[in-house]
Amino acid sequence: MKLGFKLIAEAYSPTEIVDQAVRAEQAGFDFVEVSDHFHPWVSEHQHSGFAFSMLAAAAARTSAIELATGVTCPFIRYHPAVVAQMAATTALLSGGRFTLGVGAGERLNEHVVGRGWPAVTQRHEMLRESLEIIRLLWSGGYQSYDGKHLQLEDARVFDLPDDLPRIAVAAGGPQAAKIAGELGDALFTTEPSEELVTAYQKAGGDGPRYAEVPLAWASTEDDAAESARKLFRFGLTGWKVQAELPNPVNFDAATELVTAGHMQEQFGCGPDVARHVEVTKPFADAGYDHLALINAGPDMDGFFDFFTKELGPALRGL
Repeated sequence: MKLGFKLIAEAYSPTEIVDQAVRAEQAGFDFVEVSDHFHPWVSEHQHSGFAFSMLAAAAARTSAIELATGVTCPFIRYHPAVVAQMAATTALLSGGRFTLGVGAGERLNEHVVGRGWPAVTQRHEMLRESLEIIRLLWSGGYQSYDGKHLQLEDARVFDLPDDLPRIAVAAGGPQAAKIAGELGDALFTTEPSEELVTAYQKAGGDGPRYAEVPLAWASTEDDAAESARKLFRFGLTGWKVQAELPNPVNFDAATELVTAGHMQEQFGCGPDVARHVEVTKPFADAGYDHLALINAGPDMDGFFDFFTKELGPALRGL
């Protein structure tokens, strides 16, 4: 099992995100993954740096830790040709440490370019075409593609690494898990769902299974839960809501009744190692082998120390 750290780009400045990636390597994490958003989720968030710039800076300041997007929507706001180029360059700059996490996106980030927000069935079709375009460009040479939704005209990515990046496909349901199995190299989820692992494997997927684990460290359980409410209450809405709302003000309204108590039900909150292990264990039991730990608590330095001394050793025993 590999243990990773979630870089919450909506809650911290780009320089802080890069510093956290460095600190994660020092603390003994195996990988970091950073959200790729244009807008933050809620009003308490005041940041949303460009993911690939932050990853390039993190690559320059680290030597061994793996890097990933968690996750990039490779259509609408971006064209898959640009994603293919960004990912290849990031893989080169990181010495082959980069994994491209992709998914069907959220309106929050994609509506900003004024191209509308398709229904989920169409988004899955666009994701399939995007993956086909990325793979085509990574095969070398000049390429063209004429799909139902996306086109590519006489394009070439000139700088390709010898070992191409792994593509981890995010899934919130069995249809997306099937895409991950057919066209991806790995699965990426945010819930301890054995059903998604099964759907991924039935579709031919045999690669790593990534998942985000909801934790919040603080010296008291109450402080951790309140910080989680401020920073991560949007996570309790579920993907059917998260994919559809356009701006932080809408997420503020949707999460107005979420309390710290609700967060304690979903997150490992506070300083107790046993509670954090309790929240993490279902992910391991469901078959996930790359666990990205979220710290929605108020003290990053404290969390990193906690991971090095107590939490990391406990989780590696799962």
